[in-house]
Amino acid sequence: MARSTVGLPLAGLNVVELSRGVGAAYAGRLLATLGAETLLVEPPGGTPLRREPPFLPGTAEVGALFSYLAAGKGSVVCDLADAEGRADFEALLSTADVFLCDLPLDERGRLGLDDHDLRVRHPRLVSVSVLPFGAVGSKAHWDGEEINLIHAAGEGYLLPNGLSAELFPDRPPLKIHGHFAEMQGGIVAALGALAALLADGGGAAGRRVEGQGVDVSIQDATLAVGAFAVQRYGDGSLEHRVTRSFKYGGVLECADGYVELLTLEERQWRGLVDLMERPTWALDPRLADPLERSRRGAEINAEIRAWARTHTTADLVTRAQRLGVPMAKYASPADVVAGEHERARGLFQTVEIPGFGPCQTLVAPFHVGDAPLRLRAGPPRLGESQDRITAPIGTTQKQAVEAR
Repeated sequence: MARSTVGLPLAGLNVVELSRGVGAAYAGRLLATLGAETLLVEPPGGTPLRREPPFLPGTAEVGALFSYLAAGKGSVVCDLADAEGRADFEALLSTADVFLCDLPLDERGRLGLDDHDLRVRHPRLVSVSVLPFGAVGSKAHWDGEEINLIHAAGEGYLLPNGLSAELFPDRPPLKIHGHFAEMQGGIVAALGALAALLADGGGAAGRRVEGQGVDVSIQDATLAVGAFAVQRYGDGSLEHRVTRSFKYGGVLECADGYVELLTLEERQWRGLVDLMERPTWALDPRLADPLERSRRGAEINAEIRAWARTHTTADLVTRAQRLGVPMAKYASPADVVAGEHERARGLFQTVEIPGFGPCQTLVAPFHVGDAPLRLRAGPPRLGESQDRITAPIGTTQKQAVEAR
C-alpha cells in the first residue's frame, strides 16, 4: 500500500517504535500522522496491543485501540531474544532519527537498550523513553496501569465532579474512560522528540551532530493537566470531587440531552444573561459583581438548570455561539463522526483495517496549516514492512521526492 509522506510536516523523519503500551504507541501515531515514517517493531506474534479489547464489531481479534494507534505505521517483526533479531533491530536504529521505547528498565538493560549503550552505538539518535513514573528516580522501576496513573496524578481524586457528583454523591471515584493518562504521556513524548530534534539541528540525520535523550513520566504528564488544582494548593485550597465545580454553569440537562456551560469572563456572563432573555433574577444589580455571583453560585445554578431543561441542546448551543457564550453539546460517538464541525475540519477519514474493512478513523486532534492532515493508511499487517530491514527506512520518502 502506498504510504507517501510528501508534503507532510515531518516527511523524511525516520522513527523506530518499540512499544507495548498506549503512551509510546500514541507518540508514534502522532509523529506518523505528521509525516514521519514510523516503523513499529513487534515480537513474533505481534505487540500485545493487537489483542487489547474492545474488538471491532463482527471480529474476535481486530482491536479498535490498536487500529487507531497504529494507523499510518509500518510493522517489522524482530525477535529480540535471538542474535539475528537483535541484528535486524540494530540495522533499523542505525538509520533512525527517533527511537520510542516503553520497555521496563531491567529489560532494556538486558537488551543493551539503556540510554548509555544507545549513545555509544547510535550517537546521533534521539532516544525517547516513556514509562509510568519516568526512567530516573525512586519510582523508575515501578509498573503502572492506566488506573494507577490517573490516581497517582491526582485526577482520580477529582472525578466525577460537578453535576455527576451532585446526582450520585455516594459513588466512588472514577477514572476517565479509556487511556487518558497514557495518551497525555504520548503527547509529551512526541513534543519532547520534536524539541530534541530542533535543539539538535533540525532533524535530518545527516545534519545532526549529537542525539539527545528524552525521559517522559506519564504521571508527570498527567499531573500537568491538573495544574490549576495544584496551583490552588498555594492559597490553601484542596479540591475534592464533591466540591470541585464552577460556582455556576458546568453540565446542564436540557430537554433532549446535556450541554456544558463555562463562563469565566465578564462578557460571557453578560452573554449568558442575554441567552436566557434577561430574566428578572439575573438583572439584580448585586450580580454585576463576580464575587457576589460566586457567593450565590448555588442559587444561580438552580435558576440556570431550571431554564435549560425547557430548551433543546441544538437551540441553546446555536444561540450561545452567536452570543460568545462557551457552550457545547455532549454528543454521542455517532453524532461526533457525522457532525458538521468535524466534517468541515476533516477530523475523520476512512481507512482500510485488515480483517475488518473500511472504517472512519480520527486523523488527528489538530491541524497544521489550513488543510487537514491525511492518514496514509490504516494499521499495518504484522510484518508487512519486513523488507525495510534490508532497505533503509528512508527509502520511500526519497523515492517520492525524486518522483516529484
